[in-house]
Amino acid sequence: MSQILKMVAQRFALGFLTLFIVSLIIFLGIELLPGDIAEEILGQSATPETVAAFRKELGLDVPAHIRYFDWLWGMLNGDMGRSLANKREISELIGLRFGNTLFLAVTAAAISVPLALTLGVLAALYRHSFYDRAVNVVTLSSISFPEFFVAYILIFLLSVTFPIFPSIANISDATPFWEKVYKVLLPALTLTLVVVAHMMRMTRAAIINLLASPYIEMANLKGLSRARVIVKHALPNALAPIINVVVINLAYLIVGVVVVEVVFVYPGLGQLMVDSVSKRDLPVVQASAMIFAGTYVLLNLLADILSILTNPRLLHPR
Repeated sequence: MSQILKMVAQRFALGFLTLFIVSLIIFLGIELLPGDIAEEILGQSATPETVAAFRKELGLDVPAHIRYFDWLWGMLNGDMGRSLANKREISELIGLRFGNTLFLAVTAAAISVPLALTLGVLAALYRHSFYDRAVNVVTLSSISFPEFFVAYILIFLLSVTFPIFPSIANISDATPFWEKVYKVLLPALTLTLVVVAHMMRMTRAAIINLLASPYIEMANLKGLSRARVIVKHALPNALAPIINVVVINLAYLIVGVVVVEVVFVYPGLGQLMVDSVSKRDLPVVQASAMIFAGTYVLLNLLADILSILTNPRLLHPR
């Protein structure tokens, strides 16, 4: 147990170091953007005195390294500052939008994870059959297309040709729960088609590798059905790589939704980030980027830890 706790502490320390480096990259990236943000916001008619006063109000007259540590300290304490566009608290803006992004990601995960596991197990069960080849071709085709292309194809098929789902997922806090689910089904289906191939193929490969194990051969010699051998004996031992790939894809569902949210005009964190970039609302862009980075790092750490907990042999890499 102590070895596992030591491993978890090491992973968290590595995660914090990664986030620190990411925060530096985000801050430097914003600093290196061309143009002066005060002049951009005030316009060309602003006098130098007005621009200087506005720069002081924004804190831009302070050296960059002091502003970086002030920003980092504020992020650690939950104080993300105020939006330049509407003067609202950034934490309030991001809280609402991040909740919507999580709702979309959870809906997509509720569809994609059971679907990918089922397809993967069946593909291993009927290896080299027509079903196996057909599932591989369909899933690999869906992952080969860009997300926006898949989204527009689904809109054309399921909103225009057969008007089953709305093409715009414009939900709000007042939208009833089941109406929210109905409106996010099309963007969730887009995300499902993007991630299901990876999870399905990892499930298939993990189970096929285990089918050559001695205990699987023993189960076959006992006369157990192939389905029971796979589901009861192979699948539990294939959990480590499957959990790893599922959690990594969940991370992608949360941080990779920017394009899907823009296509469906979905009021999530990705849409907020794109809007903030167009308005040069840089504090919101910085905070959104850090939220995405933190979520991705945290879920990757979770995948790493769960993999080791389900397969303690990974504690002793050869």
